[in-house]
Amino acid sequence: ELEGTYPLPEAQLDRFMFHIIIEHPPEDEELEVVRSTTGSAEPDFKHAVTGADLVEFQRLVRRVPVSEPVMRYALSLVRTSRLKGDGAPEFTNKWVAYGASVRAAQYLTLGGKARALTEGRYHVSFDDIRALAHPVLRHRILLNFHAESEGITSDQIVDQLLDAVPVPTSQM
Repeated sequence: ELEGTYPLPEAQLDRFMFHIIIEHPPEDEELEVVRSTTGSAEPDFKHAVTGADLVEFQRLVRRVPVSEPVMRYALSLVRTSRLKGDGAPEFTNKWVAYGASVRAAQYLTLGGKARALTEGRYHVSFDDIRALAHPVLRHRILLNFHAESEGITSDQIVDQLLDAVPVPTSQM
């Protein structure tokens, strides 16, 4: 039922850090959801973290260092999504109406910091940026009519961005 609803404008979509695609769970898990939410049993919730814990984690994430090459790589992915004309990748000229804003580079960087911490590292890697490219960029890259008529998706554009923007190699 979508009658009476409208897609969010691009400026509002850009404020969401991630667009995560969640598939329906397997049948047995859906059955458990139905069973556990339609009976008379009261759920037994246990607090995993407090609000103060979340605020402290946010502070910790912001303290994770990011090297200049990693930050420039994140920005390069974003800027390449906006390129048009001579020197631009063919796919952006052909299929992209609007590329990602600088907010995407901010979220790639912040997400990379959080991902690094959750994996036990205190630095952001190129792999962190690449792993977050789809959820950060898919809703920020707006396709033109040609892309839609050819069945091109924003995820396919992100794939092409990842192929087009080389990961810097170490100079050491």
